[in-house]
Amino acid sequence: MKPYTLNPELLYAAYSQGYFPMPDQEGEDILWFRPDPRAIIPLDGFHVSRSLRKTLRKQLFQVTFDQSFQDVMLGCASHPETWISQEFVDVYGQMFAVGLAHSVEIWHRDILVGGTYGVSLGGAFFAESKFHRMTDASKVALYYLVERLKEGGYTLLECQFLTEHLKSLGAVEISDSQYIHQLKEALMIHSRFDGL
Repeated sequence: MKPYTLNPELLYAAYSQGYFPMPDQEGEDILWFRPDPRAIIPLDGFHVSRSLRKTLRKQLFQVTFDQSFQDVMLGCASHPETWISQEFVDVYGQMFAVGLAHSVEIWHRDILVGGTYGVSLGGAFFAESKFHRMTDASKVALYYLVERLKEGGYTLLECQFLTEHLKSLGAVEISDSQYIHQLKEALMIHSRFDGL
């Protein structure tokens, strides 16, 4: 029997202190992570490659925000070795319902082909996962996420662990102490994901 179940209040407290959850390999217990170093994408440092710029110019995709949150989560959970369980889909859906989580959807001919989602507290956005079913769709989602965050007055975009893919998009690593300092400042900001 689990000592606790995930709920919005617990997630709010955890993210506010620099932690995020993932299930263990068996998917039975929830583990809490506060990596040091921590990966972030500076909002003024998102790297748009030549190929991504070309994709954006072609306008192959349509972008929406907060229109299909659960479908984006399920898209992210479609990887063979996903950590996104039904419990995660349910609790982050609850976060979305109260305005503490958001999604970016990328469409091609009315079909969802990519997206990203995450948690939003104050001026901090914690990117959880992304997926694509067409080339560059997840990169386009991150591009529009960054643009939306800048418009809404956010100051911090956290992306957990640095990968070569995220590094190519401008992600960097900072120490835990630097991250917590930036997080505390961001939590004091009143930002709006809808940009209003």
